[in-house]
Amino acid sequence: MLQSRRKFLNSLLSLSGIAGLAAILYPVFTYMLPPKTTEPKVNLVKAGMASEFPNNSYKIVKFGRKPVILVKTEDGQFKALSAVCTHLECIVQYKSDTHQIWCACHNGIYDLNGRNVSGPPPRPLTQYNVKVVKDEIIITTIG
Repeated sequence: MLQSRRKFLNSLLSLSGIAGLAAILYPVFTYMLPPKTTEPKVNLVKAGMASEFPNNSYKIVKFGRKPVILVKTEDGQFKALSAVCTHLECIVQYKSDTHQIWCACHNGIYDLNGRNVSGPPPRPLTQYNVKVVKDEIIITTIG
């Protein structure tokens, strides 16, 4: 009888010790985890003035939390595509000499419509609509 009572008290103390340790560690771990945030839904971004944007050049614009590459072609048309390479998510850039979008990480090449031309990228870049309203460049999502 004495042995079973001692065993019961040891079990009870062990469980209360584990519960106390969990009560201390749980708030510490939940504090260290980053908070869950929802990404704001962005439908359009103003990217600047069209008259200040030279032909055959590009600019990286933030579209919410995502970068977008805005290209003004030699003939003055604007193209907007996702600036994140579909291979390893590197930021792409515009090569004005070849008129292509290039990823420096693994030499992936896209055309100005976002289609992958060569290299390891498995998918094309996401396209965005570009409108010029009263000399202001506005980028919107497609669809």
